Amino acid sequence: MGRRLYMQLRRQMNDGTLCAGSRAPSTRALAAEFGVSRTTVTAVYEQLAAEGFIVTAPGRVARVASQLTPSAPPRSGRRTRPQPTLSAYGTRVEAMALPALSAGKPPRIDFLYGAVAARDFPALPWRRAHQAALLQHQPRLYYEPPVGDASLRRALQGYLARARGLLCDAEQIVIVHGSQQAIDLCARVLLDPGDAFAFEDPGYLMARRCFEATGARLLPVPVDDQGLDTARLPEDRHVRLAYTTPSHQFPLGAMLPIGRRQELLRWAARRQAWIIEDDYDGEFRYGQRPIEALHAIDTDGRVIYIGTFSKALSPQLRLGYLVLPAELVPVFRQAKRLSDRHAPVIEQRALASLIDSGAYERHVRRVRRENERRRSALLDAVATHLPAGARVVGAAAGLHVVLWLPMQGQQDEAAVVAAAREAGVGVYALSPLYAGPPARSKPRQAGLILGYASLDVEQIRKGVRALAAALARVAAAP
Repeated sequence: MGRRLYMQLRRQMNDGTLCAGSRAPSTRALAAEFGVSRTTVTAVYEQLAAEGFIVTAPGRVARVASQLTPSAPPRSGRRTRPQPTLSAYGTRVEAMALPALSAGKPPRIDFLYGAVAARDFPALPWRRAHQAALLQHQPRLYYEPPVGDASLRRALQGYLARARGLLCDAEQIVIVHGSQQAIDLCARVLLDPGDAFAFEDPGYLMARRCFEATGARLLPVPVDDQGLDTARLPEDRHVRLAYTTPSHQFPLGAMLPIGRRQELLRWAARRQAWIIEDDYDGEFRYGQRPIEALHAIDTDGRVIYIGTFSKALSPQLRLGYLVLPAELVPVFRQAKRLSDRHAPVIEQRALASLIDSGAYERHVRRVRRENERRRSALLDAVATHLPAGARVVGAAAGLHVVLWLPMQGQQDEAAVVAAAREAGVGVYALSPLYAGPPARSKPRQAGLILGYASLDVEQIRKGVRALAAALARVAAAP
């Protein structure tokens, strides 16, 4: 009843029944009319007074606030809403084509790259570490430093030296919400409208969009079977950074050889540009130890290293990190603080405990073996079931491959994806990852990205058989 009384008085003030400056009904009269106690009416008046609708004072009658104006009656016909006024950044973001977010029921067998198997997550070690961090005594609950929890940064310092050959100080590490936030921070801190950036073509679309959103100009650099073609790096005087995935080029999977790595570092020193090294799945290399990071041979402090736990643990954790040149640490700390203060602290401490105990590296070795089995099943299934000429690249490392289909042209990718989807199989076209249309003189064959880390061996085999049937239907179509 109190809520009904409150809403009725609000409506009467809005429509002018109780006009501005007029006396409000007495609490006694309202109590009698609604059949409630005066205490209920008094509580309603106190709420209205707190919100500024009425003015009360001891010994005086309550009055409707004099600043209130009645709401305009609704107009007949279709209402037109005003267009939002956006910043230049907002306008650029609004116009961007981004990958569609997953909606509805996923395919029965989904070769979604970036997804990992839920059963691979180390649930028991994580639960123990998380519970210990949760029960750890804290004198108070307050914001932590924006760079991240000190225990995780110290643990990462040792882990990166062991696993990636990367030597750094813990103060150079900033913990972020996954590699996407790391890329966004780099874009905001390092690029202005009118600047230019070098970018792998094809490459990671969400990173390219982050850089483009700043108003900087894209300078695509082709990728071949050895990764970024460093001989074609731009000498544009406006170029400020280059983005690269040297340990496992996304999406084509090449490893940047030492000669090109050195050439890239010389280019950065000559142009006074930064190199953003995105090591998104560097732990997963098969048949040999993981390749050392580009950062490990950087003697001039030009490389910004980005790492993530999305592939080894879970993308749902949203934990990643930056390893920064010393001179960039203060400004990135400030930018991170303005962005979101810090990443979740309990999860950071639990992860630090897993790394310090060795459980994380044991988990990575186990998952690497599992993914090697999945990769082998995928390669065998492609060789057995797909038409002659189908070719897989990028299988030496990572959690996805690119499947080239010379029997189909680039223009057929959408039809292949749709036919596979009808068969309950999710595959993904390569074309959106290119910065622009291919040259007409060099028509490109169809390409698909196949992620395998979230599937089991039998699902992979069934999925490739279904893909083969989908390809046959597309080939037979007029």
